[in-house]
Amino acid sequence: MRGTPTIINIPRITDPRGNLSFLQNGSVIPFDIKRVFWIYDVPGGEGRGCHSHYTTELVIIAASGSFDVRLFDGVEWHTYPLNRPYQGLYVPPGYWHTLDNFSSGSVCLTLASTLYSEEDYIRDFDEYMREYKRSIK
Repeated sequence: MRGTPTIINIPRITDPRGNLSFLQNGSVIPFDIKRVFWIYDVPGGEGRGCHSHYTTELVIIAASGSFDVRLFDGVEWHTYPLNRPYQGLYVPPGYWHTLDNFSSGSVCLTLASTLYSEEDYIRDFDEYMREYKRSIK
């Protein structure tokens, strides 16, 4: 059984000179962080993601600007608008995910539970649906 996507509140320290948020293993992230990557300079109208993972867990953060994360669980779609750098979306393995509706200057920061491995990706939606149907039998 896969987990449930959840909005995670990231610790933040407010200060008139500017706010600070932080992450560390063993804190609010539900896995040990093995990889960090960020997406930026996304042209208007473009989307990212469009895949699923067999084992990788993610936390997706709008470090700057805003965008929508759309998750498909094999039956229905759910949209999570992200626009606060002190909140992240936990995405368990097994969800098809897309990112779109990027505002100008957005930075999507992603924390992953695994090192990069192409074998962990399902990049074809029809293959994803076949895997989903096999998993519920």
